[in-house]
Amino acid sequence: MKKLGLIAGKGELPIAIADEAKKQGYTVIAVGLEPLADKSLSSHVDEIRWVNVGKFGKLLDTMKKHDIRVAVMAGKVSKTLLYRSRITPDLRAMKLLMSLKDRKDDSILLAIADELAREGVTLLDILHFSSALLVSREVLTKDAPTTEEWKDIAFGWKIAREIGRLDIGQTVVVKNRAVMAVEAIEGTDEAVKRGGTLAGKDAVVVKVSKPNQDMRFDVPAVGLDTVSAMKRVRARVLAVEAGKCLVLNKDRIFDEAASAGISVVGYDE
Repeated sequence: MKKLGLIAGKGELPIAIADEAKKQGYTVIAVGLEPLADKSLSSHVDEIRWVNVGKFGKLLDTMKKHDIRVAVMAGKVSKTLLYRSRITPDLRAMKLLMSLKDRKDDSILLAIADELAREGVTLLDILHFSSALLVSREVLTKDAPTTEEWKDIAFGWKIAREIGRLDIGQTVVVKNRAVMAVEAIEGTDEAVKRGGTLAGKDAVVVKVSKPNQDMRFDVPAVGLDTVSAMKRVRARVLAVEAGKCLVLNKDRIFDEAASAGISVVGYDE
């Protein structure tokens, strides 16, 4: 029996991963991180254990109890939880945090991967269960960007790649070759709202992978919430990195975007 541990954060991705893993013959044992993971995840997995996001020791104990040897991490776990929530890390989580040289995403996630490995759990490349969510280099909606918007995409691409290299974020919002917002700790959707508000309307959103993206975690993804945020600020274009960025619920996203006059493109240089 193939058994897969699914460490599930916020958003639609954990459900997509669970569904694909089951198609591949895995028994899926999920650890749903509270209060982030969607409760509906329980109907997509074979077993689920709910663990508070700050209780890293309990997460490791759950993996050990169910004899899980391979796992994937899917879904957003925002670092804002470290700064403005009432979630209290347990001793294992505190020890991990205290061992870090900084609190960049890569530093935290690599430390988690190392701790899992010490407990005999190997994190798998998320693309084992999500390659169908990638997009190719093409215009994905009926309406293509204008000439000026293509210029904004190319401009935003260079900025986004640089902030990714610095492990700040993976999304920028631009208009007329000026940066309206850079994603940081707040996440993609909040950056879109902030940048789109400053742009007034017709902003261009560019989302990329990091130059040396570790495909075990923090893989860039967009979902219906991203399109909703764009609609709210009347943004015009969503450009995602072809072959590297996951697009969840593709058909619904493309339909929602098209109805709102938003162009979606897969892009690379």
